[in-house]
Amino acid sequence: MTSTAITPPAEPPTSSGGDADDLSEFGYDQQLHRSLGTFASFAAGFSFVSILTTIFQLFGLGFGFGGPAFFWTWPIVYAGQFLVALCFAEIAARYPISGAIYQWSRRMGGEVIGWFGGWFMMIAQVVTASAAAIALQVVLPSVWSGFQIIGDDPTLTSTSGAANAVLLGSILLVIVTAINCVGISWMSRINNIGVTCELVGVVAVVLALFTHAKRGPDVVFDTGIPGQQPGYIWAFIVSGLMAAYVMVGFGSAGELAEETRNPRRVAPRTIRLALTVSAIGGGLMLLGALMAAPTLDDELATGGLPYVLDSVLGSFWGKVLLCDVAVAIFICTLAIQTACSRLMFSMARDGRLPFSKTLSHVNERTGTPIAPSILIGLLCIGILVVNVGNSAIFATLASVCIILIYLAYLAVTAPMLYRRFQGWPKGGVAVDAEGKKLFSMGRLGIVVNLLAVLYGAFMVVNLSWPRAEVFDPAGEMPILRWAGPICIAITVLVGIACFPRGKEHPKPVTVGA
Repeated sequence: MTSTAITPPAEPPTSSGGDADDLSEFGYDQQLHRSLGTFASFAAGFSFVSILTTIFQLFGLGFGFGGPAFFWTWPIVYAGQFLVALCFAEIAARYPISGAIYQWSRRMGGEVIGWFGGWFMMIAQVVTASAAAIALQVVLPSVWSGFQIIGDDPTLTSTSGAANAVLLGSILLVIVTAINCVGISWMSRINNIGVTCELVGVVAVVLALFTHAKRGPDVVFDTGIPGQQPGYIWAFIVSGLMAAYVMVGFGSAGELAEETRNPRRVAPRTIRLALTVSAIGGGLMLLGALMAAPTLDDELATGGLPYVLDSVLGSFWGKVLLCDVAVAIFICTLAIQTACSRLMFSMARDGRLPFSKTLSHVNERTGTPIAPSILIGLLCIGILVVNVGNSAIFATLASVCIILIYLAYLAVTAPMLYRRFQGWPKGGVAVDAEGKKLFSMGRLGIVVNLLAVLYGAFMVVNLSWPRAEVFDPAGEMPILRWAGPICIAITVLVGIACFPRGKEHPKPVTVGA
């Protein structure tokens, strides 16, 4: 690398002679198979967010801290994340390249910021895929006791439940790794089917909850569990962690830009759409659960959404829904691994990772970078195996990976704001291959970008704050309450050690785009 100084990125061409020619303007050849349409692009982001999976897991977390009024954290977090999505949509229209977070942060902030943006996101996605795979333990043993292969206690807080979670999660990771190695077409077909099932499941849940309501929508103004009236502002802030955990990953459409047809136009739209559809569906599920819950007490905080659905649907239909949740977990894990493999491929293609030649190789038949998928699968399984029998660790996985994702987002939005003060974007209005104008925030860009940065910084602090009730509720491992700051420090230090030095960067920031 000749220099890590920040230099203004070149502006994208105002027209394109086709997606492959467009990519060549950035100095890259079309190696990945470009076969994804609009729905597949949307599905990539929606399945990463996976509201059916995450709300199923985390409803009790938000309710336990904030009572019914924790509902309002959902639209607040959505508003903050939509500011980030608008920034992503504008930059996705100008830089439709795989490894979106890495490429965007690099072209806005230079080599160092770009590398660490990609590093944070890559580590986060590996951990996120592991955490998603664990969720099978919450679902499958409830469908059929035969899925509890190890021991007889299926709860994640038990030793046998934690060990069985590792086994089921590892099997899932092997399957999604195999799918990703076969090619993007198969991944897309399976993901599209899965997303369709999840959308149907969300609608079914919402209808079931609203048709069995026991109280009105004014329940969302209740600020505490009966018998508990905490200092509410603090409790409200903590309860917002639930929404913060859920609404991430909507930028996955950008990760698959080199496999999407007309990505300059499609990716910006599907980034915003994936987040918005998730927010609407998730908000209705939360409201419906609060209205239909048998009681609003500690039992709801402990049992969460499964407790509500069991009382509403009964055993048979409850198990049918659990099967749909298992499908959602499957496609969520698949989408996360796919996005991470494209990020790893993009960084390796630029020579920014060890064994870059191997990691950047694309199989000519499948049009897929196979080595990154295999490596990510092994790393995810390794994370699970290391924590066999240590149930306390599982509660921290979601928190740690989400913190890193928010840091990666800041690596894009913060330098992007700096560029705006320098006059970015410059030049003519960006258009796609057909000459149609691409998404732009225009004069609102600075305001939206500034608010996105402030929101992101606040959420990093909120997510990282050492809270015993979040990170070490049993009080068995006090060091876990510092998991956020410790993991950030370790990730930064390891990143510094791994940062490529003394290498000529093959694709300078100022090339094309």
